[in-house]
Amino acid sequence: MAKSKRIGVVWFRQDLRLSDNPALRFAAAECDELILLFIADPADGSVGSVGSASSVWLHHSLAKLTYDLSQKGLTLRFAKGASGDILNHVVDCTGASTVYWNRCYDPQSIRRDKSIKSELSARVSVQSFNALLLFEPFETLKSDGTPYRVFTPFWKMLSTTRFPVDKPVRLPRTLPGDAQLSKARINQLNTLATTELQDLKLLPVKPWADSMMSHWHVGEKAAMKTLRSFIKSSLAQYNSQRDVPGVEGTSMLSPHLHFGEISPRQVIALVLGSNQLEQLSVDELTFVKEVVWREFAYSLLYHFPETVDKPLDKRFEQFAWAPNTDDHFKAWCLGQTGVPIVDAGMRQLYATGWMHNRVRMIVGSYLIKNLLIPWQRGERWFRDTLVDADMASNVMGWQWCSGSGADAAPFFRIFNPVLQGEKFDQQGDYVKRWVPELEGVTAKFIHKPWELSDSERSALDYPPPLVDLKVSRQRALDAFSAIKS
Repeated sequence: MAKSKRIGVVWFRQDLRLSDNPALRFAAAECDELILLFIADPADGSVGSVGSASSVWLHHSLAKLTYDLSQKGLTLRFAKGASGDILNHVVDCTGASTVYWNRCYDPQSIRRDKSIKSELSARVSVQSFNALLLFEPFETLKSDGTPYRVFTPFWKMLSTTRFPVDKPVRLPRTLPGDAQLSKARINQLNTLATTELQDLKLLPVKPWADSMMSHWHVGEKAAMKTLRSFIKSSLAQYNSQRDVPGVEGTSMLSPHLHFGEISPRQVIALVLGSNQLEQLSVDELTFVKEVVWREFAYSLLYHFPETVDKPLDKRFEQFAWAPNTDDHFKAWCLGQTGVPIVDAGMRQLYATGWMHNRVRMIVGSYLIKNLLIPWQRGERWFRDTLVDADMASNVMGWQWCSGSGADAAPFFRIFNPVLQGEKFDQQGDYVKRWVPELEGVTAKFIHKPWELSDSERSALDYPPPLVDLKVSRQRALDAFSAIKS
């Protein structure tokens, strides 16, 4: 009697790659045939329910993954709806014996995955793995078992006890093929999960996204090429250039990491090579620390899931935000605040789906502390417009700006956008790229055009500042003084 073939279901999420993909690796090693599945699930806080810009990236990333899998003789299927229901039905109609996935760490996904695993485990094996992070957040605790809330000791613990990190896992040289099912079962599977990516309807009806995506190359191969290019061209100057928005001094890996087109293990492996941490240059070590900042963000989100939309520092629940701020918020979103470095950042975001990290801090501080608009509104806008809208990093960044998060800048640290611009964009190259109305303004006035003469200002098609920076700064400090005790 012929031995029945073992069928495995691999559920793709934030791991849109073939290399260093433990779920795919173990499924390929343990199963004779595979069902590969991506589910657009509104209850998925990682990639299933994403903002407008991220949806576009997701579509193109899935298209690349589909092609890469097809070159291995495998088919990626797509479904839309409740993940638990779809997985149960797929198991029923295919006779699969094991479901594999790589873990997500946002609160919604954790709750959902726990429920799905409990339900599926009654009849099939369920295996989950870490493919998104260097370290599991439930393992990066202090000696007393509590989570870290300050980065420096978090880094010290990891750098002294957890490096070198695990090496990326490789796929077997030969992979199983698609599950060979009866015609009736294939028809049933087709009603659950299509092979047509466009059925997910991730792209916008209006073709606004073409311009945004012209700034990017998407997919696993592009991610690795981006990393290698950064190491070759920019890593040696990373420490001095990473805060300068007018130069290409950062890795640009954030969307690739968010969608799992590349893993942090792969990044660290290429940066370190055969070296130990203590053998790295200042630039290399600074970059590794930035990768570990991402780990810190995930640790915070895992241990403090309420911080998705609530301040970690409970005092800020009583903070007196400004009333009737819709007009100011709209001007901020559109890059029409009258503050050049802020407007440049917001326009870069809208045009490319990305913003330089230094400028993210500047625009965040301005929204929260000069306009007195809650950080949650800024976080939601970023979530919708960033191609790297990573919940953990986005929430940590906004809570840092507001002073309400872990290891946050104190609220009384209010960025002066003029001084920030003069320090990090001295000649105004970044501003002039994204705010062409100011192209003819000299370096002396590029970050404070309101100081030009009346005739010079009137010749500019550029709005005056929404608020006086000095007055709004004092207003923010007064509001904070009411809760700081």
